[in-house]
Amino acid sequence: MKIRLGIDIACRSPHHAACADETGALLWSGHRFRTSVDQLEELWARLPDGAEEVMVVMEPTRNAWVPLAGWFRRHGAVVIMVPTEQSSDLRDYLSKHTKTDRLDAEMLARLPVLHPEGLHPAEALGPGDALKRAVKIRSGLVHRRATAMQRLDSLLEILGPAWIDALGSRMTKTTFMFLARYAHPHQVKRLGQARLGRWFQHHTRRAWGPERAAAVIAAAEETIALWGDDGLDYEALAADIACEATIALEVTDQIDMLDRRIHDLYCEADPDQIALSVPGVGNVLAAQIIGRLGDPDRFTSLAAARSFSGLVPKRNASGLSDPAGGPTKRGDACLRAALFQAADRARQVDPQLAARYQRLMRDTGRHHNSATCTVAAVLLTRLVSCLRNQVPYELRDVDGRPVTTEEGRAIVRARYQIPEEIRAARRAVSRDNSAKRKRDERVKKGVAKRSKTPPVPTPA
Repeated sequence: MKIRLGIDIACRSPHHAACADETGALLWSGHRFRTSVDQLEELWARLPDGAEEVMVVMEPTRNAWVPLAGWFRRHGAVVIMVPTEQSSDLRDYLSKHTKTDRLDAEMLARLPVLHPEGLHPAEALGPGDALKRAVKIRSGLVHRRATAMQRLDSLLEILGPAWIDALGSRMTKTTFMFLARYAHPHQVKRLGQARLGRWFQHHTRRAWGPERAAAVIAAAEETIALWGDDGLDYEALAADIACEATIALEVTDQIDMLDRRIHDLYCEADPDQIALSVPGVGNVLAAQIIGRLGDPDRFTSLAAARSFSGLVPKRNASGLSDPAGGPTKRGDACLRAALFQAADRARQVDPQLAARYQRLMRDTGRHHNSATCTVAAVLLTRLVSCLRNQVPYELRDVDGRPVTTEEGRAIVRARYQIPEEIRAARRAVSRDNSAKRKRDERVKKGVAKRSKTPPVPTPA
């Protein structure tokens, strides 16, 4: 006898479980339990004796599914994770106007009979994997630092544009340390050029010195001349700048510590460093791709790996109509971002990827982002194939001849450059499409109305 155990997972309230046999007939339903050893053992004891196979079907509800999957797997059960969109559609089919946790558990218990081709065993623990979790945290920290840098840039504009010219638009740790202490123009003037120059030399290993100090002091003097002594509350503004700079500095330190830990985890996950063999992929992108991709052997095909990334186009074919839509974006967003960056770099080295990018931009009218997404899907296919076969990525010309990195970069520069007028035209089309898409979304939400008559051109 084969048992199908459907579990509707809750984060704070008790979970609901339902048990069915291999034909979909319910054996019992409505069992409530929490994620504790004694209650899990009580649930396990309710299963019929002599079961040949126990299949546990769950949805990936936040991270609450991770300890449950680990416990059931240790007890010999096969754990199946069902996408939430799929289970929601199936629940609407079975019961359109009623939704309860008990019905959800029963639907999951019957799902192996209703949709057997959609059963994919969960071999990994998702957020329980250290590398997958670490690269996600790093991605979030990078976003937080970028936000803090944008705020700092806006606050420095209040002091005057000379501050950005003196400190540079690419802010470093030294910039954060300086702004956390000396964002007051009168304080900068009191420091003097000599002391400030020595401070810059000490914290930048002599990359900055008296010249940078002179530029900062000139910026402070220009601010005082612009605002006067009482035109601006320098103390309050310096406190706000120091707050944002301290946040950016602390986040930068956390990113540096994460990078060291991620490197060690990546070396364990990819000992042959196959991901690093991809042109344009460094330590950060390699770890992010491997961490979010997981075990490449779990995919049934290379197309399944592309689908997991969300880079495949949407399809809505009917009769003779088969329009190509944009990417589904249903996969891992962190993986998709890493693949996009990797593809944008790899196309500048790999002649085959560069040729595809050129054809999409020049012949099919794609803009940069759309063409890069297509190249990213191709790059993912190649990387998964390399990981499965345990062979490094190999650069080849369009005729199949192996080339070195220097040769590939020279070939791309000589043959596959996109003229600037084509890029400008594609950017214009992209802006028009983006404006139309935003307008359609506003119309769909009911916050705007679509004009029924074309606009009347105004006379010149």
